[in-house]
Amino acid sequence: MNKQIKGIAIAIAAALAVYAIALSGLSEQHSRLLGAVVFLVALWTNEALPLGVVSLLPIAIFPAFGIMDGDATAGNYANGIIFLFLGGFMLSLAVEKTELHKLIARKLLKIFPASARGAIFALSFTSGLLSAVLSNTTTALLLMPLAHFLTSDTRLKTRLALAIAFGASVGGIITPIGTPPNLILFGFLNSQNLPSISFVGWIALMFPLAVTMLIALSLLLSIGARDMKLTYSLSEWSPSTKEQKKLALIILFLAILLLLNSPIDPYFSGLGLNEGSLILFFGLLLFMPGFSFIDWNDSKKIPYEIIFLFGAGFALSNAFLSTGLDKSAANAMSFFLSFGSLVVMIAIVFVMSFLTFAVSNTAKASIALPIVYSLSLQGGFNAEQLLFAATVCASFSFLLPISTPPNAIALSSGALKVKDMVFYGAIFTLIGSFLLIFAAYFYWAIFLTI
Repeated sequence: MNKQIKGIAIAIAAALAVYAIALSGLSEQHSRLLGAVVFLVALWTNEALPLGVVSLLPIAIFPAFGIMDGDATAGNYANGIIFLFLGGFMLSLAVEKTELHKLIARKLLKIFPASARGAIFALSFTSGLLSAVLSNTTTALLLMPLAHFLTSDTRLKTRLALAIAFGASVGGIITPIGTPPNLILFGFLNSQNLPSISFVGWIALMFPLAVTMLIALSLLLSIGARDMKLTYSLSEWSPSTKEQKKLALIILFLAILLLLNSPIDPYFSGLGLNEGSLILFFGLLLFMPGFSFIDWNDSKKIPYEIIFLFGAGFALSNAFLSTGLDKSAANAMSFFLSFGSLVVMIAIVFVMSFLTFAVSNTAKASIALPIVYSLSLQGGFNAEQLLFAATVCASFSFLLPISTPPNAIALSSGALKVKDMVFYGAIFTLIGSFLLIFAAYFYWAIFLTI
């Protein structure tokens, strides 16, 4: 049987099985929605159809099965958050075209010692910081060659490849545009008229956690690496160009504007600009005469399938809300509420973190946020604290190559085997989960009440 047909058949069979099982305890509409979710997740996982095609299916499936009407479903694909990410993609294209990322990598690599441990730390932090502003897929693709030509030691290549892949996933939590689940959260907050958080406020919340996780990742991968050697000189990179410096100044100016646009204290409420519009404006600015870092042919490289994926994520989230399935699921989990917010936090983090073997980070966030929100309302807990925790651990995709694109890129590079990823991924998932619970329950609890 053709692999593609087999993948579609498996998705249909899984959807029908879940639908039949769900009918025993849920309504007809809720059962159809769960079946549709399983169908989409299965196709995202087995890649029987292109990512963009699967991501557009809700527009056809939801109305056909009485889950949500066509206009309501299609409207999710024009969410304002999507245009923020579109501007981010344009900035990413300019960074790639000018090779500014290589300059940044060189500068960061020079900070650390020229040793195996130094290279692991350098690539972890380089990958993490780049993926805060670039997509984790782009970051992994750009940096993965470093794992090969920095060393000929196969053991060290494995550590460096994992440092890049895992570092990219960690770095994505630093900024709102760093990874899809963050944008799913912002879209959810907007749809529920909940208080949002500024660009800089988000960074203040996430940066300490991300840095701590990058340190923990580097230390974990450095165990037993003392006898491993580098075989490449960092001095062989070419000097910076005029275009790189010019683009770096533009990005720095954007960062300053984002800082000034964020409320800092009760006496300064920010510039009042729409951050999505601001980032999109700077992305469009790169096409203008006098700048011309990119042209329309370059825009064809924008991963529009990821934009469709965002739309699908928002559609899934709104389907859970509009049908009331989020409340039903929250009711099923309500027995946790009597144990207090800490136990609920622990349950959410560990369930979300270890679902990575079967569900993409975008799908996890889309499905979980409405349920977590309903739980927070029932328990009288801090909704932001639980929603942010669920969003962050949706990015904890460290177990398998199918968990997230950087993992697949690391495996395809030939630098490691699946068992290496499972071994280090399981350990790092546990470490990250405990660090997240600590940050959310203590630091975030204070920060979100200021």
